[in-house]
Amino acid sequence: MRVLHFFKTYWPDTFGGIERTIHALAEGSSEHGIKSSVLSLSKVPKDREFGNHMAYKAKLDFEFASTGFSRDVFRRFRDLSAAADIVHYHFPWPWMDVVHSFVDPGKPTLVTYHSDVVKQKTLLLLYRPLMKHFLESVDHIVTTSPNYLVSSGILQRFKSKTSVIPLGLDETSYPAANNEALARWRRDLPPTFFLFVGVLRYYKGAHILLEASRISGLPVVIVGEGPMEVTLKETARQQALSNIFFLGALPDIDKAALLELCLGVVFPSHLRSEAFGLTLVESAMFGKPMISCEIGTGTSYVNLDGETGLVIPPANPAALAAAMTRLANDPVTASEYGSKARVRYLQMFTAKRMVSGYAELYRMLVEHKDVVFGQHPP
Repeated sequence: MRVLHFFKTYWPDTFGGIERTIHALAEGSSEHGIKSSVLSLSKVPKDREFGNHMAYKAKLDFEFASTGFSRDVFRRFRDLSAAADIVHYHFPWPWMDVVHSFVDPGKPTLVTYHSDVVKQKTLLLLYRPLMKHFLESVDHIVTTSPNYLVSSGILQRFKSKTSVIPLGLDETSYPAANNEALARWRRDLPPTFFLFVGVLRYYKGAHILLEASRISGLPVVIVGEGPMEVTLKETARQQALSNIFFLGALPDIDKAALLELCLGVVFPSHLRSEAFGLTLVESAMFGKPMISCEIGTGTSYVNLDGETGLVIPPANPAALAAAMTRLANDPVTASEYGSKARVRYLQMFTAKRMVSGYAELYRMLVEHKDVVFGQHPP
């Protein structure tokens, strides 16, 4: 079976959460007899082999409102979808909807619905008819958590053909932290600290974390870079927050060391743009307690309040500070949360489980094209 994944960007141009998910599916599905390829846009369109699959590129003409546009992609999509048995879209990307509307792949189609369109509210009014047509026309929709299915007004309209397959990570793809990295970070950081990992975007809530760290006085290590980085560093400087450590983007081996050393992971994303939170899965994989916000998305599906960590109201620095203080002052409970998080990772959020779910769905779509799928939360 041949599967074509279609998304606006992919390795080597970017490798964020959605891209990592596509990679895990493309590589892992080979064990199920599935040959995958990925089509995305690039300023320098050069097709490359990436592990066991091909990363095909169409020429990116320009970007507007976080959406890439391309004329070349119509030709490339037509050729590549003709060679595929199934087309797997990754939503949201409005230009993808346009391509789908003009180039009927003539194959079974599914879309992984990673997130609602949250930020571009004005443009959403113009985009909504196209989005509705696209979601109506695909054969099946997958969302990443039952929480998101319940809380998304868009998905509620398509419940009859929507199922849930949680995102998963492959533990073997993460390097084990070596003694050198562990010793270096033990030397450079406080003995106890909370860890934040993520791109510093508006919805990640890092500004809320700074205020919570000021209130609590607890050390926080921030790994990542992004549009908010300069503003956050200036805020920390102005408020003399000596307990904040900005480390920028780091190699996986250093991130693994920090995940091993930290007391827990803080995930203060406060808007629905944060649809799942792979960082939380990483935290669970490393057996660490989590603090996250209740925003009606998959974050509260990964992190169960009072079981794997603490769930607090969004955009509430005082509540975040209190949760951090609670875990810091009660290491026994923190350790129990971390152990249960590890168990939940193994049960729910491995890449193997995610890939198996999609492989089964691919076969159902190809072999039973007229089947109407219902909701099947795990």
